[in-house]
Amino acid sequence: MRYRVAGRDGVQTSAEAVQQRLRALDHPMRLRLGRSLLAGPHTTTELADIWEMSTPEVSRHLAVLRDAGLVRVERRGRYVTYRLDVPAVARLGADALEAMLR
Repeated sequence: MRYRVAGRDGVQTSAEAVQQRLRALDHPMRLRLGRSLLAGPHTTTELADIWEMSTPEVSRHLAVLRDAGLVRVERRGRYVTYRLDVPAVARLGADALEAMLR
């Protein structure tokens, strides 16, 4: 059964989608990546360099955030950039956004 929750902006979100977003943010590295993306768009390689991780590892974390609807993907020529979807994170609550700022 799906229960829909209406956000302040009128966007309908299922309880399952909220749970998926919270699970995505439950990993410390995904919070760190979100913090970097909050500052601006980055490629997978840039994030790997910032956090001293392998590119495939960063890519896996970004896929979880993307599937949860927390990051937006944009292709710029041959590069793919990721940007935090701040309104999606904010809809989870001020505490989720605050965790990204720390």
